[in-house]
Amino acid sequence: MAMLDDRHYMRPDYRPAGGGRFHASVTTVMMITLVVVFAVQQMDMAYGRAALMRWLALQPSDIAHGHVWELVTFQFLHENLLHLACNLVGLWCFGHYVEGRLGKFNFLKLYFLSGIAGGLLQTVLGLIFPNAFGFPTLGASAGICGLLAAFCMLEPEGTILAMFIIPLKARYLLYISTGVALFFTLVPTDPGMAHAAHLGGILFGVFYIRRGLDLMQNFSEWRMSRREARESKAARGARLSPFSTQRTKNDGSAELPPQEFMSQEVDPILDKISAHGIQSLTERERQILQAARNKMSKK
Repeated sequence: MAMLDDRHYMRPDYRPAGGGRFHASVTTVMMITLVVVFAVQQMDMAYGRAALMRWLALQPSDIAHGHVWELVTFQFLHENLLHLACNLVGLWCFGHYVEGRLGKFNFLKLYFLSGIAGGLLQTVLGLIFPNAFGFPTLGASAGICGLLAAFCMLEPEGTILAMFIIPLKARYLLYISTGVALFFTLVPTDPGMAHAAHLGGILFGVFYIRRGLDLMQNFSEWRMSRREARESKAARGARLSPFSTQRTKNDGSAELPPQEFMSQEVDPILDKISAHGIQSLTERERQILQAARNKMSKK
């Protein structure tokens, strides 16, 4: 059965090709950005009367009044130096690996959408239970919890050092982290810790990896079966019609046999995703991927 590591861009040591001599890790850039924003934040607190905190921290009542940008901006702010340091360690521990496995674009999408998911859960609970969850929320923890979940899903048998001391399998770390976040979301005894945001980030990270990798696994298996069928057909001496290329151009991809459809239409799109990210696809290319998915579900 085809595995994801069969594709070069899913290997841990993969680095996207591109022009230039220096390729900065997005994880490193994010860490530097958080440090710079924290410095600006401290200057604002000293000289600007904490205007950044009022406009950029996540406040449920603000979201209710349309301040939706706070779902993103709160991820760049931190309460104090210890808060920042803990998140930088988490980003460093999980970010580089996840970025290497998923690529820069998917890393950023996972990171920020996990943060937004965590912020949304915190906001909803804050509007329902303002005394327990209605306080301002800030920090990169929700996005980092998404990265933690992704790491544990990708390497469930990998061993990490919890608190840099206790060896622990990644899947157990995911169970423990989810359990702690869920318990303190249901029993909010510490108003200074946004456990609901952590829980939302973890749940989105799990969802993102399950959905994304399952789709890529299906494509990998389909491509392997197509390759095996093509090799078997070639061994029997079968040949394609000389009019097949012309027919494809005139009639469209919908009338192609499954093997030619995957080879001529889907393979180049998958290669484009690996090089430039899914955001580079045109509407027609997205429709072709959906058609391929439908073909696989009917197989």
